[in-house]
Amino acid sequence: MDLHSRYPALSDLKARGRRRIPHFVWEYLDSATGAEATARRNRTALDAILLQPAALLGEVAPSLSTRFLGRDYPVPFGIAPVGMSGLIWPEAELLLARHAARAGIPYGLSTVATVVPETIGPKVADQGWFQMYPPKAPEIRDDMLSRAKAAGFHTLVLTVDVPAASRRERQTRGGLVQPPRLTPRLLAQVALCPAWALGIQASGMPRMRLMDSYAEDLLEKGPLPSTAHVGYLLRAAPDWDYVAALRDRWDGAFILKGVTEPEVAKRAEAEGIDAIWVSNHAGRQFDGAPGAADALPEMRSATTLPLIFDSGIEGGLDVIRAIALGADFVMMGRAWHYALGALGREGPAHWHDILVKDMESNMAQIGARSLADLQDRLVTER
Repeated sequence: MDLHSRYPALSDLKARGRRRIPHFVWEYLDSATGAEATARRNRTALDAILLQPAALLGEVAPSLSTRFLGRDYPVPFGIAPVGMSGLIWPEAELLLARHAARAGIPYGLSTVATVVPETIGPKVADQGWFQMYPPKAPEIRDDMLSRAKAAGFHTLVLTVDVPAASRRERQTRGGLVQPPRLTPRLLAQVALCPAWALGIQASGMPRMRLMDSYAEDLLEKGPLPSTAHVGYLLRAAPDWDYVAALRDRWDGAFILKGVTEPEVAKRAEAEGIDAIWVSNHAGRQFDGAPGAADALPEMRSATTLPLIFDSGIEGGLDVIRAIALGADFVMMGRAWHYALGALGREGPAHWHDILVKDMESNMAQIGARSLADLQDRLVTER
């Protein structure tokens, strides 16, 4: 089967994934918060980035390779951490980690994944990033760091844009609770998705296993609301003292994720942070935020640190748009899971190939032979 003829774009993967993932899980994956206006602004902000087509340059064979945080990558994108990934598709963390290892791109494991770092570390080879939601207790924090480092994760990502649970009304209406519990209504949805159901039956009902290892007594009190989870029972809203404590205890690259304020980027550089991740959590936390791409120019002006970008990426053109506007690297979360839902094990490699082909085609259209050429092709400065 020629996957490119049947699924040439993310929209095709998303449409098929929606049919194969139970509705309550789909609402968890696909929803933002509030009226989802921030998610729409993310798309609008990316669409507003225009690049100048080029003519009479002869053959253009674009190179997608880049160097980021001291490492060479064949492409400027990777797999962002997604909580409860293994609920979205059976064994999602393992499938994505293996793809990252084969493709030579970063894979971010969430604190609230359905597997522990010790399981993923050997599968992801040397491509592991560990994303931390900050525990309040120093002893839990330090133990998490030790476990991630011992498992082979070389880059720490501290998420700083989730000080409290968001409402995510679509997700709440869907009926998901944490830990997941299948009610008759949800079981009826599962029955319509046999591939998902068989996979979950084989792997077991997903749980936040890393967090569970620190909070078993809290879980015994009963299920949590869909927009909160056991992580919130353990978690702090980090401040600069917390950042400093992590910087002192982590031997490796250290990234702050969820920053759109230039003044925060400036201080992060002074505090010895290695990179800033520009993101509004894809509209999942706050529905009154600007589009994430709208923040990129000021963030680029504020710091010399490398910038990662996410929120709203739907194809290779969006990747080059973000890089043209100042990002050094792009991460995606939802898109990889749409691909898993659509095609299972074949999904990540196909989505990766879509991105590469789309980037190469669009870079040739604008005469960009390398990623460094993209900024010069911007039609307007923001």
